[in-house]
Amino acid sequence: MSENTMSDNTMLDSTGLVIKAGFRLRPATADDIAGLVKIESDVTPFPWSAKQFAESLQNHRCYVLCKGNRLVGFLIFNQVIDEAELLNIAVKSSFQGEGLGACLLDYCLAEISGTALNLFLEVRVSNFPAIALYEGRGFLHVGERRAYYHGASGREDALIMRCDLTAN
Repeated sequence: MSENTMSDNTMLDSTGLVIKAGFRLRPATADDIAGLVKIESDVTPFPWSAKQFAESLQNHRCYVLCKGNRLVGFLIFNQVIDEAELLNIAVKSSFQGEGLGACLLDYCLAEISGTALNLFLEVRVSNFPAIALYEGRGFLHVGERRAYYHGASGREDALIMRCDLTAN
């Protein structure tokens, strides 16, 4: 593997990490906040605010997925010592179904492997595509948070999921 090749499907170029042909991943900046809010608003009825994204830029690891100069997705995670948490991940609805969410999740897993023992996340119980993605990457249900999310008709529960990064 050449030094510019990160794995079978990812390569480093001058504009960031190419995680799929035509798509690159780079660290998010303050200039991306409006685009992050737009993507989040596109995919969830109760999106994070610009303030929440700005705070994440200061305190967490934030990446944007671009096609050319267009933001089409993002990934936000955090790691404290040997535990990591996926805080937010989204792909613009017009780009869903192309495996980009899986590419973002795989990047996160690769970034923390070797330093984190577990990756935790919460997901809406109704978000079946995301749950299937997480289960396909080895996440297990380890708990539930009652009434964790705002919902169209009240509150919605969250599944707590964990991926054991020490398992082979």
